Amino acid sequence: MTTSIYIQRRATLAKQLGKNGIAIIPTAQEQQRNRDSDFLFRADSYFYYLTGFTEPRAWLVVLGDGTSTLFCQPKDLEREVWDGIRLGPDAAPAELGVDAAFSVADIDTHLPKLLDNQSVVWYPFATHKGLETRVDGWLNALRARVRFGAMCPEQQRDLCGLVDEMRLIKDAGEQATMRRAAQISAGAHIRAMQLSARMLRQGKAVQEFHLDAELLHEFRLHGSQYPAYGSIVAAGANACVLHYRADKAPVRSGELVLIDAGCELDGYASDITRTFPANGKFTGPQRELYDLVQASQEAAVAMTRAGARFTDPHEASVKVLAQGMLDTGLLDKNKVGGLDDVIENRSYFPFYMHRTGHWLGMDVHDCGAYLEPSEMGQTSQRIDPLTGETLINRPARILRAGMVLTVEPGIYVRPAAGVPEKYHNIGIRIEDDAIVTATGCELISRGVPVDADEIEALMR
Repeated sequence: MTTSIYIQRRATLAKQLGKNGIAIIPTAQEQQRNRDSDFLFRADSYFYYLTGFTEPRAWLVVLGDGTSTLFCQPKDLEREVWDGIRLGPDAAPAELGVDAAFSVADIDTHLPKLLDNQSVVWYPFATHKGLETRVDGWLNALRARVRFGAMCPEQQRDLCGLVDEMRLIKDAGEQATMRRAAQISAGAHIRAMQLSARMLRQGKAVQEFHLDAELLHEFRLHGSQYPAYGSIVAAGANACVLHYRADKAPVRSGELVLIDAGCELDGYASDITRTFPANGKFTGPQRELYDLVQASQEAAVAMTRAGARFTDPHEASVKVLAQGMLDTGLLDKNKVGGLDDVIENRSYFPFYMHRTGHWLGMDVHDCGAYLEPSEMGQTSQRIDPLTGETLINRPARILRAGMVLTVEPGIYVRPAAGVPEKYHNIGIRIEDDAIVTATGCELISRGVPVDADEIEALMR
């Protein structure tokens, strides 16, 4: 993305800070993995959204008058031999469009001066360990000068809410990046499907890490910087563990494999789940439940459009899944009643225990309120039938064009009394990434098939 978009974002933020507001945004901290080795660095999402800058040990300060200051690592030829070229404060204003830049080593000198005569200091709450202490230190340094005419901010406010609202609507450039990320990830899923069937046909032993390797290879081959999250590659009964991680379990002919994986490209995540037969051919019970989950996803997709509520796709999906559980005998209608009873009492919960979607963007579970800001005062109470807790209901978010969310229903059948044995240890989830449009949604992850017949054809 061009420098102008970051300048525009900072200007939009500045208008919301108030005339005498100041925002302080650090990037992520480097994290040690083990002795003499760090985890691969990834910039903080809020910081990156406002700067496009990927170096560690950097801070952004935005004032309500629209000016911005960057603190970054100074040029250091010796360290650059080891760690790579640094932009440096001298080049930062022209490169990043900020008004001023200084060495991060001097931040404790400059911040009290920037805070002087400001009434509100904004920073992201509860996202950076020790940030509150740093802010307190700068404020204390400023308070020590009040007898000389300095004015200290009287309020501290959470910056997350302001930037969350900005990030919730993706512009054309963001959408283009996310389409490309989804395209790369779709190709990775295809590679994993085809490798599974090919190795089994050749009589080779297949393990989950073989398929995980295909995902990582395809991500990097096409320019993705990282996986967007730890890939889930779950064979057989492991698919019933929602956050299972790719390990060394065998991938067996006749069982299903659930892969939930997506790459991150230029700071934006993709998130795709496909469930497929390891050998390329669904069994009867597998196909029965797979078609049910696919139908539930189609119902959810139909409800994903501007003007709908965030909860509408979930409710549509639950209705299809609940009826399917009754039809297949997963739920005994003599015990749980009809469809309305199943939904009202959440009797479906043992087989479907998560929501049908979440926001997607710079973070795989992206920021943004799930409640409608204009209707926060409208509340009602209900009793959770499973826990007996009293819950407060507030109106769900109204979807708008440019929002991006996942659509991911599933069904997970663990062995239990009364559950037909033919469905035991079947775990299925189908997940796509959707950009909300005025008339519906654009599924940007359909580069990998969803239909069972198409999956079988692909794996042949």
